[in-house]
Amino acid sequence: MPTDIRIVRSADFVKVTAQGEFDFAATRRALLEVAFSAASLSKYVVLVDTREAHALLTDVQLWTLAKEVQDHPAAFGRKTAILCRPERIDSAEFFALCAENRGAAVQAFTSFEKAMNWLTE
Repeated sequence: MPTDIRIVRSADFVKVTAQGEFDFAATRRALLEVAFSAASLSKYVVLVDTREAHALLTDVQLWTLAKEVQDHPAAFGRKTAILCRPERIDSAEFFALCAENRGAAVQAFTSFEKAMNWLTE
């Protein structure tokens, strides 16, 4: 059965200030905009590719983003794979755990192929 996969790259939602510093509030808003733009689609899964992201989020920031899953189920109600570099897998797994605890189907991966296999199961 065909699966509609939406790939969201970190450049689509990671924002910085004019001084080049990571802007968490703007990033959060941009991520919500990306999620809501796809929310009206009938059936899809999402791959969030963070491999090129330069910002390191704190545990509190990761938890805050994961809380959006609970606050916006229409936008985050589908399978979501977080693809990251191996050195950031702990943070991605923490985010996935927080989101799963709120009822979302989220998993972290360092392999594109494994992420795609999980999304299409």
